[in-house]
Amino acid sequence: VQLQASGGGLVQAGGSLRLSCTASGRTINMLHMSWFRQAPGKEREFVAAITRSRSTYYEDSVKGRFTISRDNAKNTVYLQMNSVKPEDTAIYYCATSAGLIISSLPLANAYNYWGQGTQVTVSS
Repeated sequence: VQLQASGGGLVQAGGSLRLSCTASGRTINMLHMSWFRQAPGKEREFVAAITRSRSTYYEDSVKGRFTISRDNAKNTVYLQMNSVKPEDTAIYYCATSAGLIISSLPLANAYNYWGQGTQVTVSS
């Protein structure tokens, strides 16, 4: 499966942004889908995941501000980012893999397929 992330850009603190991740090569309806991010000099970290049954999971620092959703008809996953902060600045990646289990969702090394990343920059 190929993943194409888009929607990044420059936004002021307190603003909003919506990222999209469109898959090709196979349908995503049976896949768990996730977003990760990587800031300069830091390791890639889990942001959010949505299971094929639409259960959602979030990293603590984005709870209440970010919302992950999916539109299987469009083969697309979204990350709505509200009340963004300068510390949200990073490259955001979507990811998936066949056979993911719930406990492995936050683990980057559990994923086989990654999008190319989209840059999000939050100015203070």
